[in-house]
Amino acid sequence: MSSKRCVAFVIGCAAAVAALPAWSQNYPSRPIRIVVGFQPGGGVDISARAIAQKLSDPLGQSVVVDNRPGASGNIAAELVAKAQPDGYTFLMSNSTIAIPSLFVKLPFDVKHDLAPLSLVAMGPSVLVAHPSMPVKDVKSLIALAKAKPNDVIYGSGGTGNITHLEMALFNYMSATRMTHVPYKGGAPSVVGLLSGEVQVLFTSIPSILPQIQAGKVRALAVSTAKRNTALPNVPTVSEAGIPGYDAASWYALFAPAGVSKDILNRVSREVVKVMTVPDVRQRFAGDGFEPVGNTPDEFRKFIDDEIPKWEKVVKIAGIKPQ
Repeated sequence: MSSKRCVAFVIGCAAAVAALPAWSQNYPSRPIRIVVGFQPGGGVDISARAIAQKLSDPLGQSVVVDNRPGASGNIAAELVAKAQPDGYTFLMSNSTIAIPSLFVKLPFDVKHDLAPLSLVAMGPSVLVAHPSMPVKDVKSLIALAKAKPNDVIYGSGGTGNITHLEMALFNYMSATRMTHVPYKGGAPSVVGLLSGEVQVLFTSIPSILPQIQAGKVRALAVSTAKRNTALPNVPTVSEAGIPGYDAASWYALFAPAGVSKDILNRVSREVVKVMTVPDVRQRFAGDGFEPVGNTPDEFRKFIDDEIPKWEKVVKIAGIKPQ
């Protein structure tokens, strides 16, 4: 190679290195922000703070939580969707983000404006019945609901709440009809069940576990595909009579669309590690959530499955978008 060609080659290599994206050389070089669309102290916020605290050391930068509550988390989601895709702004969201059909119009598209980073944790529900109900399992509940359409009354944490959608999915997959009574939150719905105002409902495990243990309500099944460690003897809905049933609330991290795959993969790897830390796992378990942590590709597939599933349920349940 001539000296001129050699110099040109060296210059070309130097230019290529200089052209590499900043993340490959010094990412992260400043604090990272996790935006949360809910008030401090709630489940999404607590989860974000637990992860932020543990991510700071491996990433070498502080990771701060920025609460932007409102519009069922959509204000925060829009902010992140429109943020620079540079790896310094992420979103911690819950499962509502995968149910855009609940809303008339959103200022962002979850599949095109946000990049899945990692599913953080799953929050299974448990299907419980008032002890006065003549049912002891899922099959007998289905039989009763079919024999007496709309006579069985179920409660939920509110119209469009995951506990409402879980029962709507149950009705759809079992070809049953029950009457819905929405409450203003999960806690009031549990009170409604204990008082006999409603007969069955899906609710979070921590909110009802003491009543199950005291025999005040009867646990019929858990909503996820796997049994829950807090209720190891309670079958899944799928095991108990509706094969393929799988539903839960969940927490997850997103980035703005267009962020480098290398950044996504790096942060995702650190999140997966965080979800194996004992005190983090204990914190999530205390809220009834099972730690997950997965790759962006795995989480994207999960989202691709969730959106059409819940879109169908919202339509079948006759829920009007807000």
